Amino acid sequence: MKEFSELTEQELLALAIALEEEDSRTYSDLADAMRETYPGTARVFTAMAAEEDGHRHRLLSLYREKFGDHIPLIRRQDVKGFLERKSLWLLRPLGIEKVRDEAELMEAESKRFYQRAARHSTDAAIRQLLGDLAAEERRHEARAEELEAEFVPAEVENAESATERRLFLLQIVQPGLAGLMDGSVSTLAPLFAAAFATKDSWQTLLVGLAAALGAGISMGFAEALSDNGSLTGRGSPLLRGAVCGLMTTVGGLGHALPFLIPDFRTAIAVAVAVVAVELGIIAWVRNRYMDTPFLSAAVQVVFGGLLVFGTGVLIGSS
Repeated sequence: MKEFSELTEQELLALAIALEEEDSRTYSDLADAMRETYPGTARVFTAMAAEEDGHRHRLLSLYREKFGDHIPLIRRQDVKGFLERKSLWLLRPLGIEKVRDEAELMEAESKRFYQRAARHSTDAAIRQLLGDLAAEERRHEARAEELEAEFVPAEVENAESATERRLFLLQIVQPGLAGLMDGSVSTLAPLFAAAFATKDSWQTLLVGLAAALGAGISMGFAEALSDNGSLTGRGSPLLRGAVCGLMTTVGGLGHALPFLIPDFRTAIAVAVAVVAVELGIIAWVRNRYMDTPFLSAAVQVVFGGLLVFGTGVLIGSS
């Protein structure tokens, strides 16, 4: 990598052109990715891409005037001091706040680059253009607010917020809740059947671990293979499968780990208390994110949990 202070003025302009091309392409990609879900915000990023493209044309005009048509290939990764940016596909699923944070980071980095490049340049025309671009990058935050006011009025912002909440529910909460319910409830029967059949903490723990891990793997694959998200809007199947599988495992391990306690009666008491906490958490999540009345959610979850718990106790005691 090359030190910034070692760059010639030709290389500075070439790097500035490459940065503006990258920023314009990034904003265009963001606009394209968000157009269907957040059309107002997509229009903001389309306008910002056009502004960056305007910067590129001004830089190209000055470069041709000073150095001709050939532009040496110099990129951000060739120069020390630049932040490493993740590719757009690594940022998915794209939430509004995540995208705005990325845009703010891009603008701040561009501003610092132009300020430093202007100080480094000795050519009056180059220095003036770089200084002007630094000032424009400083004004971009205000410009972004103007664009948001134009393209994202209150009703559009409310609609986009509702869409973002819906996507969060579909892609994270729903598979996570399904996993937590399955892990917390479905593993009760084998765990407590083993507990009352063996009266041994260690044997019960082994059954609980097997049930939790097996259920986590099964639910993870089931969720990931249910659909690819292209038609339902449920997002990445890999993400949904990972969330569902992890929460299933967590739900099963919660009441299995108390059987690390050697004393069987104590372990049973702690496990029952953990089950009560798990069911309470499930009821709270359903109330918080699924708009289910808390009392109704609690009754439904507790009733189902008691049925499975009773099944395990009856089988283990027979």
